[in-house]
Amino acid sequence: MTELVHYAVADAVATITLDSPHNRNALSRQLVTELFGHLERAGADDEVKVVLVESSGKVFCSGADLGEATTEGMEVGARRIVDLQRLVVTLDKPVVTKNLGAVRAGGIGIVAAADIAISADEATFALTEVKLGLAAAIISLTVHHRMNPRAAALTTLGGEVFTGVEAAAYGLVTQSVPAAELDARVAEVCASLATGAAQGLRESKRILNADLVRRIDERGADMAALSATLFASDEAREAMTAFLNRAR
Repeated sequence: MTELVHYAVADAVATITLDSPHNRNALSRQLVTELFGHLERAGADDEVKVVLVESSGKVFCSGADLGEATTEGMEVGARRIVDLQRLVVTLDKPVVTKNLGAVRAGGIGIVAAADIAISADEATFALTEVKLGLAAAIISLTVHHRMNPRAAALTTLGGEVFTGVEAAAYGLVTQSVPAAELDARVAEVCASLATGAAQGLRESKRILNADLVRRIDERGADMAALSATLFASDEAREAMTAFLNRAR
């Protein structure tokens, strides 16, 4: 089986790279499992102080794997994505995301769960669930915690594309920079974070994310159940099938 997520460590930074171009880094069972494992690996490595999540191409993550969802349902997958967000939020080390291009639906949950998210100005985001008869349920746990309420309503109900610049203004990402400056800015942020003491980073992150952890623990099971129910509905299955047929 071809590896979909790669792992490398240099200068106290563990870089986790999503590399599943055939489905635009969709959150398939395999990708989520590998991402989960690499995050845990970084968390257990005393040589690592910072975790960077990026993609090998311009698409960071296209969201749920609709092919799997239409054939196998989303019961287990929805719970696993809740767990993935919680792992990012509770990892003892700061997690940074670097996004050059497109992020859609469930992929936005990874960005929102991260402690620091740096995006290219030209990158695009969209909470497309509403277009498919779904709702941004499991990722609302992190996304709606980060975004200001008016921006959350606009993007969640509209499902329209917005840019990295807008994502920064909405509170979804920490900062957006021109694409040509993205690598340098992310390297600068990671290097700065890596100067922190392990205990200081761990305890500071726990303080910062205490409210978000409670939100995930209190609402995660309900959101996963809602997501699974919506994915199984006739309306959503018809919309997803039509989308997959257009994409072929």
